[in-house]
Amino acid sequence: EYPQDHHRGGRGINILAVDTAGKTAGVALLQDDRLLYEVYLDAGMTHSETLMPMIDTCLKTCGMTCADIDLYGVNAGPGSFTGLRIGLAAVKGLAFPRETLCAPVSTLEALAAAHTGEGTVLCALDARRAQVYSAAFDLETHERLLDDDARAVSDLADFVENCKKPLFFVGDGASLCYNKYSNVPGVLTVPPELRGGRAAAVAEETAWETAEAVQRAASVPPSAQAQLQVPSNVQMQSRVPASARAQSHVPAVPRTRPAMPSGAAPAAGDPSAAD
Repeated sequence: EYPQDHHRGGRGINILAVDTAGKTAGVALLQDDRLLYEVYLDAGMTHSETLMPMIDTCLKTCGMTCADIDLYGVNAGPGSFTGLRIGLAAVKGLAFPRETLCAPVSTLEALAAAHTGEGTVLCALDARRAQVYSAAFDLETHERLLDDDARAVSDLADFVENCKKPLFFVGDGASLCYNKYSNVPGVLTVPPELRGGRAAAVAEETAWETAEAVQRAASVPPSAQAQLQVPSNVQMQSRVPASARAQSHVPAVPRTRPAMPSGAAPAAGDPSAAD
């Protein structure tokens, strides 16, 4: 059990998340449903130069160290190979000494998690050659409508015509989609500065993914828990105590999410350009 004052502001689940899937970098610290810190950087510098100083500043500003982090979240793709590798390596390195729980998150799911409302959001990352890594979600329930996959922009025509409207495109491939489908009735434009990813959304998605795994584990009889297979996208470990998990305030699945904590709006990034 952690002491009552272990976390600044009282006991809670502290999630440190990083977003390095594109040319921009982001770091966020989420405590339960409270966004304590978020930073977004699009200064043309490589993630290898900026990510660790950004994490260090985040922790110091919030009065914490890695010992206070209960869970790490990180984009696991699609996106820039080098950018993803830097983020994953950083999180693994920070988590390893204390065997802190980690959760890789779909870049496209995290993009969708930053948006709520009515209609459909189609998340698109530029895959070059008129293709996009894409997925689609219901804005109200965040139910997945299209799986993560690389698709030609033209192959999205049937979905764009028939999906629930309004339809919004986000991600650095959104401009490719708007160029082709902006005249389709019900397609609405998201300003470029609001199309990019947010580390806070990675943190939120991390919390949901892990909460679902914890709920599934809790529903299994003790005699069968030894054989429990946790989903491959959540690495369950014993770092988070049961007493703290009970305070994480996460709803049961299926999930219908509230709006993500507010923060600075990012600009769109190009994952193929990340170092």
